[in-house]
Amino acid sequence: MRILVTGGAGFIGSAVIRHLLAHTDHSVVNVDCLTYAGNLRTLAAVDANPRYAFEKVNICDAGDLKEVFERCKPDSVMHLAAESHVDRSIDGPSAFIQTNVVGTYTLLETARQHWLSLLPRDKERFRFLHVSTDEVYGSLGPEGLFTEQSPYDPSSPYSASKAAADHLGRAWHRTYGLPVLITNCSNNYGPFQYPEKLIPLTITNALAGKPLPVYGQGQNVRDWLFVDDHARALITVLERGMIGETYNIGGNSERRNIDVVRTICLLMDELRPGEPQGPHERLIRFVADRPGHDHRYAMDATKLHRVLGWTPVETFESGLRKTVEWYLANDEWCRQVVADRYAGERLGLRV
Repeated sequence: MRILVTGGAGFIGSAVIRHLLAHTDHSVVNVDCLTYAGNLRTLAAVDANPRYAFEKVNICDAGDLKEVFERCKPDSVMHLAAESHVDRSIDGPSAFIQTNVVGTYTLLETARQHWLSLLPRDKERFRFLHVSTDEVYGSLGPEGLFTEQSPYDPSSPYSASKAAADHLGRAWHRTYGLPVLITNCSNNYGPFQYPEKLIPLTITNALAGKPLPVYGQGQNVRDWLFVDDHARALITVLERGMIGETYNIGGNSERRNIDVVRTICLLMDELRPGEPQGPHERLIRFVADRPGHDHRYAMDATKLHRVLGWTPVETFESGLRKTVEWYLANDEWCRQVVADRYAGERLGLRV
């Protein structure tokens, strides 16, 4: 297939593209407008691949998007472009509504017009995979898991915008017949993640001897999914998923935030012994909690395993070790990506 991937210069999108080019025969058109979290350095390893092309286009721009579809003639779309940081959505929700809602609408409409223009055989094989988050389901209590039937109950501007995008995807399938599939995933982590999220921020701050901020008392629970496992799951759903269906993707690795940070500290002590800031746990600082902070997320990925045979390869322990080792070996990448864009400051308190 020729697959159009939106947001391909971001954390998850770049992992998907690297996996597609390394492990399949598909070709890729990467559509990304290169916001602060999008960086082509994440794709340096595939830049010269003849099956890869990059288009600097904003998904909200219908005219530019139409030109890309007409020129590249994709067989499928994997829609990952999104504003995704909850704290930033609290400080500035407008960008989240624009990209996640208006951008998704624009992409769906452009894809629909393209799909309608295809020959019957090509029309039948076309797919539109919309990639979403577990946060649309809201917050769990101490027990239970989110399933594909869980009601939507978003808490933040980010999760509300993604919930709206999910509803648009389903509506374009049910109303217009566009062959849409939807995935909802748990918290991702791994190499190339922009250092504003919990795991990369903790690693990079520990490297620099800076405080390691933990919201509240660190009791919030997340289900952690290694990004390469997520990439495999998305490609599996694109290739073999049933049109109109939703698939939850989880790592089966629930951890309290404080336990994640402490585990990173122990890995840093092991991998960087003798540093003056060690033991790194001394750098932990409890800070004001995030407004509307969901207590717990946990995904039931039984359907994806039972129907399509996907299971995560990495445990949390193996994936986190790989992640810490990668950041230690690629400190210069972090400095280049963050330069003049983000200094690790606290976000999400403008309420």
